[in-house]
Amino acid sequence: MNIKTYNKISKIGLSVFDDKYNIGDDVENPDGAIVRSASLHDTEFPDTLKAIARAGAGTNNIPIDRCTEEGIVVFNTPGANANAVKELVIAGLLIGSRRVVSSIEWAKTLKGKGDEVGKLVEKGKSAFAGPELKGKKLGVIGLGAIGVLVANAADHLGMEVYGYDPYLSVNSAWNLTHNAIHVFDIKEIFEKCDYITVHVPLNDATKNLINSDNIAKMKDGVRILNFARSGLVNSEDMISALQSGKVASYVVDFPTDEMLDVDGVIAIPHLGASTPESEDNCAKMAAEELMAYLENGDIVNSVNFPNISMPRSGKARICVIHKNIPNIINSITGFVSEEGINIENMLNKSRGDFAYTMIDVSELSSAISNKISAIEGIIKVRVI
Repeated sequence: MNIKTYNKISKIGLSVFDDKYNIGDDVENPDGAIVRSASLHDTEFPDTLKAIARAGAGTNNIPIDRCTEEGIVVFNTPGANANAVKELVIAGLLIGSRRVVSSIEWAKTLKGKGDEVGKLVEKGKSAFAGPELKGKKLGVIGLGAIGVLVANAADHLGMEVYGYDPYLSVNSAWNLTHNAIHVFDIKEIFEKCDYITVHVPLNDATKNLINSDNIAKMKDGVRILNFARSGLVNSEDMISALQSGKVASYVVDFPTDEMLDVDGVIAIPHLGASTPESEDNCAKMAAEELMAYLENGDIVNSVNFPNISMPRSGKARICVIHKNIPNIINSITGFVSEEGINIENMLNKSRGDFAYTMIDVSELSSAISNKISAIEGIIKVRVI
């Protein structure tokens, strides 16, 4: 099987693939693809492509809707880079409070002052004073893999943690520190917290989440961190809030041109997941997801199709991506029965307007794939 790489992918991650895989950036007719940051929106995908794995959490660089219509499963790797991002968020809390970055730049200006440096440092350091984290209230918006780790780390630092996530998963709830205060109205985060960090995906519902109206609800001197996506914060509104003193500092891992020369902005050049450990973990998880799907039809961590897996039984497995419409399952199984094929096991799950069906059968006929493909609403049929 062929795997196309669209970026430089960790060798440790790619080593997960065994000898039956042909891997590279010049691979033709790929069965699967791994991408990091490269934009695929203008990429024409070949008919052979069955899945794309994003070695990271965000999938804004992948045309999800088009992939879904073409029956291409898109995976991400949630949690694989969570620790790396968490560590940088904690650094962001510290440098956003103690004015460490600006103080270091100021200290450089003392070069050449000789024996006077010590006295000048003592005289000038008061300009860079800032509050401690201990005892302050931190609002974590989004309690996914990263948000939970940030909340737990902040709790260990002695902060009072407030968490907001209307879609909190059972797994996240189990992992979240019991000291965290789970709020059900985001307004409470805005009104109570001294620090606010955002860890949600960018979509129509979250775009410009931090805007002038919500900033107005916040405490004077609030400190805001954004290690998720730049579009979550309205740049114009943030600049105004910094200039007025409403916001004391804005630490962002996704700098934009208008933010780079604004006093109070600490712009980090997208270093959240830039660790060798994170790159290895993401690539490894992406490779494992592709192998599970290509070899067994299992879907784990997909962003456009339902997560589904089933133990293998029978001689072959029929995997069908289709529209989520009435009677389509009956049509699929009807054709299987007409061919005199016994169904050993079957599983179907849907996600919105689309669904995925796995059927393990005792034997195969040469015509079954074409017959199922001819059913209205069928997008892609694959026999493993």
